[in-house]
Amino acid sequence: MRRLAALLALCAGLWFAPVVAAEQVVAGLSRSDVAITARFEGSDILVFGAVRREVPIPEGAPLEVIVTVQGPSEPVVVRRKSRLFGIWVNTDAVTIDRAPTFYAVASTAPLADILAPDEDARWRISVPRAVLSFTEERGGDGPRGAFTEALLRIRTAQGSYQALPGTAGMEQQTLFRADIGLPANLTEGSYRTRIFLTRDGRVVDRFETPITVRKVGLERWLFNLSRRQPLAYGLLAIALAAAAGWAAATGFRLWSR
Repeated sequence: MRRLAALLALCAGLWFAPVVAAEQVVAGLSRSDVAITARFEGSDILVFGAVRREVPIPEGAPLEVIVTVQGPSEPVVVRRKSRLFGIWVNTDAVTIDRAPTFYAVASTAPLADILAPDEDARWRISVPRAVLSFTEERGGDGPRGAFTEALLRIRTAQGSYQALPGTAGMEQQTLFRADIGLPANLTEGSYRTRIFLTRDGRVVDRFETPITVRKVGLERWLFNLSRRQPLAYGLLAIALAAAAGWAAATGFRLWSR
């Protein structure tokens, strides 16, 4: 009985033991904190790392790397304009519950060549899949889907959503790097960074780490004041506007003399 119990315990341990990937990501970031100041004009994040193996490199299709950076999700109102009586006015609007304020995906090759569609659907890697997945439960094929498609198109044109095929590099199927450019109009919060290894279109391993974006200095103080003490913030804004007007009027009067 003891031998049978030990055998059953061993089988259970093997059954429930975690599966270790043959190829694993070991990665890092050039910086994990981004400070927003009055002179902030954007920032570049370098994602770098290596592939750890316990066995020789498998033969066949080469290993590929995909890096995604996703900003905080917020509600957004998308409006449709129509021409009425010779002028353009907002005639319809849809509130999307949440959508990423920023999303970028860099890869060693076009995603269609290195990522199977079902893997994209599972991990929500490509820009359309990552953004449109937020509204799939609400009927993405109807009118709401058209507004979401418009949001995707507008933010892609603004640079908030970026597809960067071929910008990630892989050396000897072991060392990799990717550069992600963060725009100046960043939203404060935690940015989700993911790294995927793919072979034959399948994800063989992944790694995730956050990037913290926050305001510092005077910008942080004003932001907190506007949220916690809106009355004081409003009075301060009025006082600064009045002081600026008085200084401009005084300077002009002195100059005219």
